[in-house]
Amino acid sequence: MQTNRRLFIGGGIALAASSATSVLGQSGYPNRPIRLIVPYPPGGGTDFFARLVGSAMSQSLGQPIIVENRPGAATVIGAEAVARSTPDGYTFLLGDVATYAANPSLYQKLSYDPQKDFSPISLTGRFAIVLLVNTNKLKVDSVAELVAAAKKAPGSIDYASGGIGNPFHLASEMFAQAAQIKLNHVPYRGAAPALQDLAGGQVGMMFVDFATARSQLTTSGIKAIAVASRTDFAGLPGVPTVAASGYPGFEAWAWQGFVAPAATPSEVITKLRDCYLTAIQDGEIRKKLTDAGIDILQSTPTEFGDYMRDETTKWREVIKTASIRVD
Repeated sequence: MQTNRRLFIGGGIALAASSATSVLGQSGYPNRPIRLIVPYPPGGGTDFFARLVGSAMSQSLGQPIIVENRPGAATVIGAEAVARSTPDGYTFLLGDVATYAANPSLYQKLSYDPQKDFSPISLTGRFAIVLLVNTNKLKVDSVAELVAAAKKAPGSIDYASGGIGNPFHLASEMFAQAAQIKLNHVPYRGAAPALQDLAGGQVGMMFVDFATARSQLTTSGIKAIAVASRTDFAGLPGVPTVAASGYPGFEAWAWQGFVAPAATPSEVITKLRDCYLTAIQDGEIRKKLTDAGIDILQSTPTEFGDYMRDETTKWREVIKTASIRVD
């Protein structure tokens, strides 16, 4: 997708000069702590990113950024909280593909509108997604063996996700559609508890971001059999892509980005974006993020808004084909 090529930046970061310095200086923003809403429980990849980058942004802002976990309802609870917040720069959101692109197709009556209720700040990252199996529960060692097992007994294989409509659920459904197999979805309230049940053998497989998965890769029986990126992932050398395992063109990422409530002043948006760009220049932070399988992204607010619309179209088709509904 052309939008992806324009936004996914892996090299050095060029800081945009803030045109709002004098305005911000006069207003004293920020002069109190700022809330960063994470619509997932602690322990997952989004929470990891928020706490690491938020701490660095606090140093530039001169005020603490307090991460507040508001999980539930495919990120709707956290997203609605931000959409209804005062647009003064003291509340912003780290949402993802579910928040901004999938939920409009999942809900008949969504309590917020991603296009109207938010002011985009910047894309922030995309997480490498891996396909894990518990080989004690599911006796497979490759995508081909997994597909064969699923075709032999349709609907008998349980897969976990962090909730209905979250990126790992959507990646699983896209995989099932590509492989023409039937799998049984077991949703959880976040990726971390889902991964715990995978390790415990309650479910046999799941797609999950590498940042969350890596803590379990040394657990007996847990094996990564594929990655969902289009090309090989350096964090898991020797593990093939789903695309190279017989499904050309397959690609899924758990992307995310910062937004504020709609009508947040443009100078505040610029300030938050500039502080984010400063944070990701730090070599130690960049290493921690890339080691966790995160591609660090940046965009303008306009580019982020365009990307949301592109992704909404992509996942609408997956959701429609799978007949996924939340309400």
